[in-house]
Amino acid sequence: MKIKNLKMKNLLTGLTMVLSLSFLLAACGNDPTPNPQPAATAVTTGTGAGSSPAQGAKLGKKITFIIYADASVEFFVPVVNGAKEAAQQFGLDLDIQYAGSDPVKQNNLIETAVANKIDGIAVSISDDNAFDKSVCAARDKGIPVVAFNVDDSKGAAGGNCRMAFMGQNFEETGYLIGKRMIKDHALKSGDLVFTPVEAPEAVYAVQRYAGVKKALDEIGAKSELVGTGFNLADVQTKEAQYFIGHPDVKAVIALGSAPLTVAVKATQEAKLNIPIGGFDLTKDIITGIKDGKITATVDQQPYSQGYYAVAQLAMYLKYGLYPSDMNTGGLGLVDKTNVQTVEKLVGTIR
Repeated sequence: MKIKNLKMKNLLTGLTMVLSLSFLLAACGNDPTPNPQPAATAVTTGTGAGSSPAQGAKLGKKITFIIYADASVEFFVPVVNGAKEAAQQFGLDLDIQYAGSDPVKQNNLIETAVANKIDGIAVSISDDNAFDKSVCAARDKGIPVVAFNVDDSKGAAGGNCRMAFMGQNFEETGYLIGKRMIKDHALKSGDLVFTPVEAPEAVYAVQRYAGVKKALDEIGAKSELVGTGFNLADVQTKEAQYFIGHPDVKAVIALGSAPLTVAVKATQEAKLNIPIGGFDLTKDIITGIKDGKITATVDQQPYSQGYYAVAQLAMYLKYGLYPSDMNTGGLGLVDKTNVQTVEKLVGTIR
């Protein structure tokens, strides 16, 4: 009896290890092509009738995946890679669309998806009011909708009709990077900190700034929020002009990937040598950290946002499992202590 039980125990242990390895390989895979799918192009993935979802079983379901920015924004490459990976694993037809930071266009994309009787929608909700009507209309038609990357600041309870959100708590992480910059660079009362961001009215910008400002207010430091847009050349020019006009600025805490990506070049253009920190990851940001020009950045793990948004829609459509909110990235910072680990993943899953 003891031998029999031992054999059964060994068998179960072996099966557990195999299943765990299979899941890790699936979750860590990334798209071999780092470029996002162009707008209005359907990505049909998954073959093999009768196979399991993890093997790409064809579910016969179509998902529209809507990004509020345009395809040139580097941050969203890993978001798209994650979404495509999940679509492949669950056998979904994935249509990736870009709204170009235009709320009217984004609402049109949502309404078109509803009119086409799409099976599910994943969407960034970058404004507290602009997309309430269209998202609720989709839900009224029985179409599941999840948010990723940016959510209504009031969530589902008092804000948008979306079912769940895959993204980061921006106010918590804003406070985190604010405290780190204060600690590392001895910022003090009266110091001016520049906080540039692509779209200052967007939910992510408002919440990140609230967190950073909370940290700065605790020591009596001043801050100034300035909108930069998403075009990197324009962002660099606006930042350099700000520095030239404010030579007393003591630090930069960029609230988005675009202003942080060019912050080092902008300070050099203005002949300033000040500490820099902020949000998100690009190759230029990684270089800045390695060179000691950027202190730290918040990693919100965009690959996870894209992957889990699609995966949760798939599980709802197949099994009726209601999507759950997910705080991606937690309270992690990327700095010189861990940049080597992160570097190889930037542009694919980070």
